[in-house]
Amino acid sequence: MTTEVRVPTLGESVTEATVATWFKKPGDSVNADEMLCELETDKVTVEVPSPAAGTLGEIVAAEGDTVGVDALLATLTEANGAAAAPAAKAAAPAPSAAPSGEDSAPVPVMVPALGESVSEATVSSWFKKVGDTVAQDEMLCELETDKVSVEVPAPAAGVLTEIMAAEGATVQASSQLGVIASGAAGAAAAPAAAPAPAAAAGGSKDVANAPSAEKAMAEAGISADQVTGSGRDGRIMKEDVAAAVAAAKAAPAAAPAQAPAQVRGPVTADDAAREERVKMTRLRQTIAKRLKDSQNTAAMLTTYNEVDMTEVMALRNEYKDLFLKKHGVKLGFMSFFTKACCHALKEVPEVNAEIDGTDIVYKNYVHMGIAAGTPTGLVVPVIRDADAMSFASIEKAIAEKGARARDGKLSMAEMQGGTFTISNGGVYGSLMSSPILNPPQSGILGMHKIQDRPMAINGKVEIRPMMYLALSYDHRIVDGKGAVTFLVRVKEALEDPRRLLMDL
Repeated sequence: MTTEVRVPTLGESVTEATVATWFKKPGDSVNADEMLCELETDKVTVEVPSPAAGTLGEIVAAEGDTVGVDALLATLTEANGAAAAPAAKAAAPAPSAAPSGEDSAPVPVMVPALGESVSEATVSSWFKKVGDTVAQDEMLCELETDKVSVEVPAPAAGVLTEIMAAEGATVQASSQLGVIASGAAGAAAAPAAAPAPAAAAGGSKDVANAPSAEKAMAEAGISADQVTGSGRDGRIMKEDVAAAVAAAKAAPAAAPAQAPAQVRGPVTADDAAREERVKMTRLRQTIAKRLKDSQNTAAMLTTYNEVDMTEVMALRNEYKDLFLKKHGVKLGFMSFFTKACCHALKEVPEVNAEIDGTDIVYKNYVHMGIAAGTPTGLVVPVIRDADAMSFASIEKAIAEKGARARDGKLSMAEMQGGTFTISNGGVYGSLMSSPILNPPQSGILGMHKIQDRPMAINGKVEIRPMMYLALSYDHRIVDGKGAVTFLVRVKEALEDPRRLLMDL
């Protein structure tokens, strides 16, 4: 028999608490009255005992989550099938409406695997609401991590009876998102779940910061606006305060003087009424952090050159139809640039290396990152061993990964391990720019718009299709000579593509 573990009475006028610590994990055996977890309110710490002996099932409210009185914390499978403790029955009326036949059962909807080193995600959208009938593998909701969007399919056919993590909630890799009543009695279970949205709303009302965080901020003498919250809806947790204090100690003395530049200027009431404030997505926050970290860490410098695209364009126009017919993919410019960069990286290996402490790690392979713009932000899928691939293989990989990037289907593994990156701002009309390094890489090539310009060719003025190239590099590992040599080799290969065929 399944027993629900719910939030006990917290005290007069206390309506919510924070899950501070779980002493047990799913699958652990527990005794009746053994402590399962600890809740933290504004004033006191509350221990939650097990209502019965058995095995801990799913943990619904993870550490750091805010929960209301009587909110569901976890499920417990009793060892002897006996009835749950009276107190647990009184606190949990939902089981009375649960499906009771052998042809139906509650099926938990869990957070799927998020990828290596990814421990949490944000619920961005629910496609279904409580009471909706769902088919097996039908998409229920979408989660957003630092890099990718993850769709959550229905594990079984039935009725969605409960949503435990509302849109905007932060969930852990092992969290439960909802419940599906499967089988013939699934429809009967839907009304029982009607109160769930209210409970979820109460649980996700993260207006106040964690009590432990408030105490830590008071002790450290810092205010909430100096701390970036990682909890649900930006709620500040205790570890966020510790991170802010550590960052303040590590920051250079000049940092406080720069702080006012980050403070928003005065805004009139009329202007404020016409503004819209939108919380940054996790992907955008990650992009912002990584780019700023790159600027702060690397000794970044950019060198420029220009390339005459006449020969590449002529070669492409001559063979594009035959190429498409034979390989089933269009011949674009990216395969030429990828090949040219792989060729140049062999001659200037430091551009394809990275710094690890006091060591330089040279990569005897090229995992080429191809920056791609998506509706949610910039991502960089990686084409592995691009130096060993043909033009057709490169074009197919770029087309496939580009489509997956736009659809938010890229996995974390597909965006890790790159050794060099190409960014094409020309597709948006950029004439010249200085790309920012993608750490820990030491080089990134910026492509730009092809524009007809008058050029002096053999003493005569001719109109040629020209493109500016920009190589941003880490000056700690790449000297100016190496950077310029790399860019010249790319230019030479593109202006005479036959050099690529003969490895010259």
